[in-house]
This record gives sequence, C-alpha cells and structure tokens, in this order.
Amino acid sequence: MRVDPVRRRLATVLALLVATTGLALAGPGAAFAAPPPLAAPGDSGDDGEGGSKSLTDQLEDASKGFVEAQETLEGSRKRQQTLVTKLKELDTELGPRQAALDDIVRQSYQRGRLGPMGALLTASSTGTMMDRAETLETIAVKQDRAVRDLKDAKTQQEQAKTAIDVEIRKQQAQVTVMAKRKTQAENALKTHNAKVAAANAAKAVAETGSSPAGNSSTAESAPRNSDGSLVSESCSIDDPTSGGCITPRTLHAMKQAQAAGFTRFVACFRTQNSGEHPKGRACDFAADKTGFGGVATGSSKTYGNNLADYFIDNSSRLGVLYVIWFNRIWLPSSGWKAYSGGNGDPSSDHTNHVHLSMR
Repeated sequence: MRVDPVRRRLATVLALLVATTGLALAGPGAAFAAPPPLAAPGDSGDDGEGGSKSLTDQLEDASKGFVEAQETLEGSRKRQQTLVTKLKELDTELGPRQAALDDIVRQSYQRGRLGPMGALLTASSTGTMMDRAETLETIAVKQDRAVRDLKDAKTQQEQAKTAIDVEIRKQQAQVTVMAKRKTQAENALKTHNAKVAAANAAKAVAETGSSPAGNSSTAESAPRNSDGSLVSESCSIDDPTSGGCITPRTLHAMKQAQAAGFTRFVACFRTQNSGEHPKGRACDFAADKTGFGGVATGSSKTYGNNLADYFIDNSSRLGVLYVIWFNRIWLPSSGWKAYSGGNGDPSSDHTNHVHLSMR
C-alpha cells in the first residue's frame, strides 16, 4: 500500500516536534494552535494577552520596576548587615587600641618622658647612653603606632557609620519606588477591568481556585550577575515551540517547568504588535492534554492551578514578570488581581492556558 506523501511529511514533522521539545502531543484532532492575537478594545494593535497594548506596556514597566527595586532593596539590606558587622568589629578593636595608647601616656607621665638630652646627661657610660637611646626609640615607635592604629580605627568606624546611613537612605528610596510601581500596576488593571463587564470581573474573583502557594518544587535559579541582578538577555535562542526565538531565561523557565512535571503543550514566540511574545519573553502553557481548547475543568484546571503556583513560588529564581491564568493576573507587587480580556472566550480570559511573561 502506497503511503500518501503529504501524510508522511506530516508524520515526520510531528515526530521531529516531539524529539526537539520533549512535549507529549495528542492525536490529529488535538487543538494545538496558540491563542490567537486579540484585538484590543479601544486601542490600536493587539497583544495576544487579552488586554490593550497600553495595558501590557504599563504592566511590564510597573512589574519590572517593582522587582528591580525589590532586588536593590534586598542587596542594600545585605550590604547594611555587612557594614554593621564590620562596625561591631571596629568597636571591639577600638577599646584595646585606646587602652594601649592610654597605657603609654600613663607610663610616660609616671616615669617622666625620656628625651634625647635626658638620656645623654644621666647616662653613666657610653653603653648606658646607647641603651637609653634605644629605649627612647622603642617607646616613640610604640606610641606612634598606637596613635596611628587608633586614628585608623576611628576613621574606619566613621566610614562604616556613613555607609550604613547611605544604605538606609537607598532602602527608603526603593520602598518609595516599590509603592509607586504597585500603584501604577493596580491603577492600570483597575482602568482595564472597568472597561469589561462587571459581571465578568465578579465571576473571575469568585471562580478562581488556585491552590495555596508554597507546595511547588524549587526551580534552579536563572543566571545572575555578581551583584545579584539578572543577566541582560535578548531574543537569541531558537524557540523549540515555534520558528521564532526566545531569551535564554524564558527557555530556562520552560525547561524547569517541564522538569517539574508540566509537560503539556507550550507555545512561546509569535509575531504581534505588543506584549512579551514577540520579544521572546512569554510562553502559553495549555491546560488540557490535547492543547488549547475550551475552558479548563477538572484535572485540566488543577493542572493550570499548579503550574501557575509553580511559576509564582519560583518567580524570583526564574525572573518572572507576571502570570495570567483563569481571569486573573499575578503581579510581583500585588499578588492575584482580577483580569479579563473582555471578549469572553477561553483565550482572552486565559481559562485554557497559563500565560507566563519573563523579565
């Protein structure tokens, strides 16, 4: 029996996809198409994430700014702790050094300071004069060293105190930035959600059922710079889920999720006017075993809940910008908030897939 060339090519493509992605694909009837880009009401372009271009731009700006300020704050607190420890060490050293200098001064006062002329006039012999000259030099060296050590310790002490004050001011500034970024994100969502039906927003809050965070496996951290900041990346790696590109950090997050058992269909890069997908910094993870279908229920919804929690629990390690799932969006600054695309379909409401945006 002669095999149809078209079917043979299709089988080859599917086999290659399985080999390169490690994803379990279902039969010919599976709905594998990625959620289509959505026209944003009242805004030009589309983002494929259920909101307007201006909304996703604001969310990206606010969430990235919040997390960067949060990391700067944490780094400052660590530096402050190091400085406090150093200051305690200096305080400990200062006492003995001051005591050593006080002892030299006290001895000089009690015995009378031995100067060059005194050593010469009171010497009974040349040998005695030399001995006294050496004693004079030894005392002078000790006193000079004691004064210098004490001065250095006090200088370092003042520098440590000044540095601590600087770190505290930095922390106060970062807390202010975080508060502003939190307000920015929440106001953007408030404006967006006001444009969709109030009933949908209420339903979104009532029907979300994500399991409590904290039960997810721990992901390996994405590469970071020596100061703890994330490495700057571009869309430079072939996307195994499409013909486009993704960032190394996005690929890392996807592989970590797969290693944790989340192996259902994934779609990352796609061309659109806004959002993270065309930047290689976003992936959509299907909830159903058969791909992107209707509203997830039962075990499919549980799968989506667990996957969303996995990304949230590991957000700092992976470099997560935000997560969208089942009419809600998770932001580093605010946690879960109601979120609806306004079209009422599974793709725009994210009820059939978990959307992950990366920094």
